[in-house]
Amino acid sequence: MYGAYLSGTQLGGLITVLCFFFNHGEATRVMWTPPLRESFSYPFLVLQMCILTLILRTSSNDRRPFIALCLSNVAFMLPWQFAEFILFTQIASLFPMYVVGYIEPSKFQKIIYMNMISVTLSFILMFGNSMYLSSYYSSSLLMTWAIILKRNEIQKLGVSKLNFWLIQGSAWWCGTIILKFLTSKILGVSDHIRLSDLIAARILRYTDFDTLIYTCAPEFDFMEKATPLRYTKTLLLPVVMVITCFIFKKTVRDISYVLATNIYLRKQLLEHSELAFHTLQLLVFTALAILIMRLKMFLTPHMCVMASLICSRQLFGWLFRRVRFEKVIFGILTVMSIQGYANLRNQWSIIGEFNNLPQEELLQWIKYSTTSDAVFAGAMPTMASIKLSTLHPIVNHPHYEDADLRARTKIVYSTYSRKSAKEVRDKLLELHVNYYVLEEAWCVVRTKPGCSMLEIWDVEDPSNAANPPLCSVLLEDARPYFTTVFQNSVYRVLKVN
Repeated sequence: MYGAYLSGTQLGGLITVLCFFFNHGEATRVMWTPPLRESFSYPFLVLQMCILTLILRTSSNDRRPFIALCLSNVAFMLPWQFAEFILFTQIASLFPMYVVGYIEPSKFQKIIYMNMISVTLSFILMFGNSMYLSSYYSSSLLMTWAIILKRNEIQKLGVSKLNFWLIQGSAWWCGTIILKFLTSKILGVSDHIRLSDLIAARILRYTDFDTLIYTCAPEFDFMEKATPLRYTKTLLLPVVMVITCFIFKKTVRDISYVLATNIYLRKQLLEHSELAFHTLQLLVFTALAILIMRLKMFLTPHMCVMASLICSRQLFGWLFRRVRFEKVIFGILTVMSIQGYANLRNQWSIIGEFNNLPQEELLQWIKYSTTSDAVFAGAMPTMASIKLSTLHPIVNHPHYEDADLRARTKIVYSTYSRKSAKEVRDKLLELHVNYYVLEEAWCVVRTKPGCSMLEIWDVEDPSNAANPPLCSVLLEDARPYFTTVFQNSVYRVLKVN
């Protein structure tokens, strides 16, 4: 539906669907990790962007699309903690369009108001989570609102059109950053980790314990070099690049006309704002996916939607007047399907059943050999399974973005450091831990250089770098501070003495 509406033809919708299936392995990780929060959240972003496309394309005063935009924003933000950063990139794409005249001020004001309401609703529904109020997204909304209100006063300065645009753009960027840091300090949430922090750590090569826990995971690494090649084989990348070049060429030409002509002609010159928006959003998603591979889940589906524009008569009407429209499209689909069908067969061949007998043994032992109030600590994924399957209390779980949970997890993970067993035992007792689940694999697994737990701890705790790894000591003999009470091929449960 999204592809069909954007391209203006049902054939465009068909291309979007086929491109998604042909590139399914690059579009989602739901078949490998079903409970990812962004997998629950992302469909609402597709809906939100489709509604936003409708708002940008039409000029009616109907309130319903704006209300739908607000509700879809809330639905997108609630399941996923990083959603606010994606919406910030959306405002960052819309603001320059408003500045140069692609969006009418009254319409843009309504979009900003709906976004403000959605932030407020999310803040309330998340029990007053102040991260919503201290995000780049919230700060950008406030700065945009302020610039819209002061637009006429800036115009009275008598500067040229280009300088007028630059003043607004500079004020927006600087104001958003300053306001973000001020609200973080005022609300006391500067120690919460955000997607923007991970991107900054990636660009600036900054490392500490918390950022390494994220960036050492393969899904938080840079995009694989093979990914663009896989896009090219299904013709998705070449098609989207051609479309993007045509939109870019049209946008540059239109903006040049605006700078050279009377301001009253602007409405006739700057049309099809939805095309400019989707191109800017594509560039943002590309940058995010290159920096963090996991964010391909935003890039690939958006490329599939953009591919529908190969059917757009707005962009390629000149071509379709010379050659048969259907022949061009079906020729492209035929070439796409050669590698696309091979990719589909590969996806269909993935048949299996989840099996983790060692973890089942661990969970059964916990359920029947410990009291219901026994408190457990260990690796975040394992703790999530213990909580879900046995309902036992745990001291840490995978919501690592929260500062308090991060501090607790750091104490828990100190068993994989070089600290003394007594020091770690004392810290665990302060958290009221009764049992610690030690995983031998975590002692030795190294996803890439500098990314074993021991290497991460050596960055964080260089004063103990000469000591032996505590994990190895505990595996040999956990006494006197711990007692081994359960053991199988993967897990070892240590009672904290």
